[in-house]
Amino acid sequence: MRKNIGISKIKLGDVMKILIIGSVGSGKSTYARKLSNELNIESYEIDSIVHNDERNIKRTIQEQNLIINDINKNNSWIIEGTLRKNLYYLLDKADKILFLDIPYNIRKRRILMRFIKQKIKLEKCNYKPTLQMLKMMFKWNKNFEEDKKKFIELLNKYEEKMKM
Repeated sequence: MRKNIGISKIKLGDVMKILIIGSVGSGKSTYARKLSNELNIESYEIDSIVHNDERNIKRTIQEQNLIINDINKNNSWIIEGTLRKNLYYLLDKADKILFLDIPYNIRKRRILMRFIKQKIKLEKCNYKPTLQMLKMMFKWNKNFEEDKKKFIELLNKYEEKMKM
């Protein structure tokens, strides 16, 4: 299922609502920023939908759904993140789904490099880059790898939306 997806293959007239999903460290945010700039489509992070960074709290599922419904009122959007089960309905709302399936060891290296860059203030983040957060990212990455087969089975139902 691993594919290299070139930004140039996606054209504004072809797609309006794009969901970019994958594990921690797969390049979702980077890809979403590039695609957003090239296509001039607003990009949203699932983490910012799930968490209220100003108050440092997790939003309720109802609050998350209200935010997504507001975003979905737009003719176009890019939403990127690690897909949580309560947000699987985004698969139905998207016109195109991009699954970034990057090898596990590359994701681990990226997580570590991101942490270092955040600690020395070379890269911004919406959370405090603590050792606890780093451990959680490695844990989430491992969990994703263990559950990936089931996730791919779910994505197979959306095969038409995943074609480029």
